[in-house]
Amino acid sequence: WMALELTESNRCVLYVPAGVGHGFMTLTDNAHVFYQIGGVYTPEAARGCRWNDPAFCIQWPSTPTLMSQRDQTYADFVGQ
Repeated sequence: WMALELTESNRCVLYVPAGVGHGFMTLTDNAHVFYQIGGVYTPEAARGCRWNDPAFCIQWPSTPTLMSQRDQTYADFVGQ
């Protein structure tokens, strides 16, 4: 995994190619997220893994305080 901090002052953006797993966390309460996809959104095709899945050992800067039920309940990556 890799981590980047995108801020108003550094004006960076991140392109994630199709098929690459990704996640994000806002670090302030008033953050604006602009998320684009390359086609029509199809909810039934969505897949994912849990943010704290031990298979990835991601070192998040803090524990999330707000997250969708779907994102909280993904199964472990092993066995998918």
